[in-house]
Amino acid sequence: MSEVVTGDAVVVEVRVAQMPSRAVALIIDMLVQIVVLIVAYVVLEAFFQVTDVALFAAVSIVLVVLVIVGYPVIFETLTRGRSLGKLALGLRVVSDDGSPERFRQALFRGLAGLVEFWMFSGAPALISSLISQRGKRLGDIFAGTIVIAERVPRSAGHLIVMPPRLAAWAATLELSQLPEEVAMAARQYLSRWHDLSPQIQHEMGMRIAAQVAAFVSPAAPSGVPAHAYLSAVLAERRRRDQVRLAQRNGMAPPAYAQPGPPFQQQGPYPPPMPYQPGGQPSYQPQAPSGPESPPQATPGGFAPPQ
Repeated sequence: MSEVVTGDAVVVEVRVAQMPSRAVALIIDMLVQIVVLIVAYVVLEAFFQVTDVALFAAVSIVLVVLVIVGYPVIFETLTRGRSLGKLALGLRVVSDDGSPERFRQALFRGLAGLVEFWMFSGAPALISSLISQRGKRLGDIFAGTIVIAERVPRSAGHLIVMPPRLAAWAATLELSQLPEEVAMAARQYLSRWHDLSPQIQHEMGMRIAAQVAAFVSPAAPSGVPAHAYLSAVLAERRRRDQVRLAQRNGMAPPAYAQPGPPFQQQGPYPPPMPYQPGGQPSYQPQAPSGPESPPQATPGGFAPPQ
């Protein structure tokens, strides 16, 4: 894991791509480039067999530059940091601040790759990656980029489930005004909760929960932690989507999708407690232990705006 400081001065932990996965992605890309070069040369020989040798040599040089340099630059620019090899391995090139890779950065990486991989057989890239704490090759250092792993195994603890004490309250929520991008941000935060440091867990949870609370009513009971609040909103939103899908297909909705009873607070939540550095938030997203025993949401920590 490595920390990335975004343009908003927010520290986010990302999973830096390991050298074996980057090597496999590079091999895939180089194989694609070699195949393209072979096919192009066969076509050129058939087309230029009646022309002079000088023209054939000039076109060949241009073709080599376009394939070796243009391939990674074009792919990484159009796909926001992913070549075919990186796409197959679940890797992505991003800026040092976590923003998508730009054309200028892709061009720097492509030109450096010509020297690192094709002229010196990858030796400079290997040495630089071993020295750098983030596994950066020379192209990454010049371009200000880092390669991260997007496709990581999801543990059962990343499932978004309904906290039992908030189920009845969540059934009364008005969710029609919740923008998709805000819901997506909350979903990504909960899915990466275990990868964040305690301070980032607290600060980011409070910020995203406040954004969600601006579009959702009624407000949560006092003292509900940020993780429980976001889990309840997203779980209820998913439940309603499943109900609509079942009705559209003429199927009976799932048993758990029946409307809940009017909300009655099951005992007061204790007053919210401010975050203490080095401490752990009181609620942790976790997987359900069974169909009748979803995880408990320990109260304390977040009160959405009233």
